[in-house]
Amino acid sequence: MRTITPFLWFNHQAEEAARFYTSVFKNSKILSISRYSKAGPGPEGSVMTVEFELDGQRFVALNGGPQYTFSHAVSFVVNCETQQDVDHYWTCLSAGGKEIQCGWLTDKYGLSWQIVPTILPELLQHTNPEKTKRVMEAMFKMVKLDIEALKRAAQGSRNQHRAAGPKVDSPRRARRFFAARCEDPFLAFLAPWR
Repeated sequence: MRTITPFLWFNHQAEEAARFYTSVFKNSKILSISRYSKAGPGPEGSVMTVEFELDGQRFVALNGGPQYTFSHAVSFVVNCETQQDVDHYWTCLSAGGKEIQCGWLTDKYGLSWQIVPTILPELLQHTNPEKTKRVMEAMFKMVKLDIEALKRAAQGSRNQHRAAGPKVDSPRRARRFFAARCEDPFLAFLAPWR
């Protein structure tokens, strides 16, 4: 059977990153490490690639040098059944990285992740357009996603999201607030206000 393996290009942190990721996800392990030979291009004996597995999904990390870096054009989605799972992955993966908006973050290596409750697609694909709109508006006010607040938004409850930090009283203001405070160009995609 053919499989697809994400291949991640790091400057020189492939082994460090693989060990970090395998510490965050259950059922994860380092599978193999290969090293540069005299032929290079890396220093002889230094780590070239690390093959690792995160909860059954194989990855390969390469120490390829500084020529290429990660961008928001590619991200990994972590589907979470519970708020406890959302909180765990959010806390671990955002440590030393950057929290963005709507469940997106970049980790300390610059790799993008989406920490998404499994109920979110169901709430956003509802046949009632008002319900979908309320959920979307609530989500735009969030950085880390809050399952109960999304459910309250779907039900039309008041106090849909009690976010820590400055109050933003409309989706448009929320998007402008985040856009004004984030230098990340990805937010331009998440926060259009035209």
